[in-house]
Amino acid sequence: MKSFSSLFLLTSVVFLASCNLQTGAKNAASEAAIKPNVLFIAVDDLNNMIGPIDNFSNVKTPNFDRLAQMGVTFTNAHVQAPLCGPSRASVMTGLRPSNTGIYGMVPDNKIRRPENPTTKDIVFLPEQFKHNGYHTMGIGKLFHVHAPDSVFDESGGRVKGFGPYPKERFVWDGFGKGIKGVHGRTSTDWGAFPENDSLMPDYKSANWAIERLQRDYDAPFFLGLGFLRVHVPLYVPQKWFDLYPFDKVDTPPYKADDLNDIPSVGLQINDLPMMPTTTWAKETGHWKEIVQAYLACISYVDHELGRVLDALEESKYANNTVIVLWSDHGYRLGEKETFAKHGLWETATKAPLMFAGPNLPKGKKIDAPVEMLSIYPTLLELSGLPAYDRNEGKSLVGMMHDDSEGTDSYAITTYGMHNHSVRTTNFRYIQYEDGTAELYDHSKDPNEWYNVANKLEYKEKIEDLKALLPKTNVTWDAESMYKFQPYFVEQKKRTSGMPLQL
Repeated sequence: MKSFSSLFLLTSVVFLASCNLQTGAKNAASEAAIKPNVLFIAVDDLNNMIGPIDNFSNVKTPNFDRLAQMGVTFTNAHVQAPLCGPSRASVMTGLRPSNTGIYGMVPDNKIRRPENPTTKDIVFLPEQFKHNGYHTMGIGKLFHVHAPDSVFDESGGRVKGFGPYPKERFVWDGFGKGIKGVHGRTSTDWGAFPENDSLMPDYKSANWAIERLQRDYDAPFFLGLGFLRVHVPLYVPQKWFDLYPFDKVDTPPYKADDLNDIPSVGLQINDLPMMPTTTWAKETGHWKEIVQAYLACISYVDHELGRVLDALEESKYANNTVIVLWSDHGYRLGEKETFAKHGLWETATKAPLMFAGPNLPKGKKIDAPVEMLSIYPTLLELSGLPAYDRNEGKSLVGMMHDDSEGTDSYAITTYGMHNHSVRTTNFRYIQYEDGTAELYDHSKDPNEWYNVANKLEYKEKIEDLKALLPKTNVTWDAESMYKFQPYFVEQKKRTSGMPLQL
């Protein structure tokens, strides 16, 4: 009897242990199954003219509007560098340019390498998901060109160039008043081309992403999609131009003597002779043409975004996918006398940032200043993944749920060594490497026309803003450069070999 009882007890223990193991395995599998997928969308050179933010000149963006209704739009988001390469490197590493020395363009495979002590062992954003069991995929311009080797489990590759191109340029030769071989040649041009959407690289990238959304996966996925437009040349089919009758197109606010109170370094950075000037565009009648072409490109990208959103909504992943859409910088369309991104002013640093997904508010807009650097930690938190202690940005999840969390937020943008801007709710402070500065009071001057840095009444405010500037300013990374801008060529050469600047 005693033997039977012991045997029964032992059998029961084994049975219960087995049940617990099976239950634990099921719970683990269930927990993995409910981790959200991630749809990561980068749009090149997109400023805030879209409907959910500025709604400039009655822009037609039904799918940006749709995404805004699905989640949260940050109307005052700023990049960490107003240039493609360093901005994207910052988002993907979670590090500031002032800490990596990546102030200019850098090949994707050279961002992380032994010679850079800050990035030599960094884990890129998509890799963090791969290391946590995600199947990672990507196509198009995500890093500067596409992505470093082996970052994605499945890569659709880069899209070569920014074409398609007509046999001859329509308007702008790409050199402007620059000297051939010195300032380089910009792709800037504008006009209706090609004949239909299917000839556009972004059409093919969207198709690749759509096909991936129709597949079955054994693990949650991270899908990166990088659109090329609205990067120059501003070429899209005629039907997108037709949305914007020429006589209905607005131009941005403009002040002819806007550069008169800009310090010397700011003027050097803004010296872009290969780009059209606003004075030239006004005198020749091309200003509205350029804006019309830019708006047409926005509407084209909006359409491709819509096709991808349709595919997601029709898929089994519709209710369990986090979406983030962002741009690598803004774009000036005549502000501060040029058509370009480059600069530490509002229209160059501010760009769209949108999130949607399970348990996020719908149709919410947040006007507090935030940084693109926050994308990495925000996606980790939204996906229930461990925080990465190397991230220098802060997760925006709390702010999306609690408005009070954004009251003291600010954003820092860096353009070259020791050149920074700080954007708070009401102010933009810019400090250049020689200590000269600009200050704009957005409560009175939203166009940043009047530099009040020398006014005594703002002295205390300037000291508060200066305290927010990066304390570390490393020298240029050897592989990072920007040959299109003489100032940066000279700065890199001049500061090469300097010790760490604090």
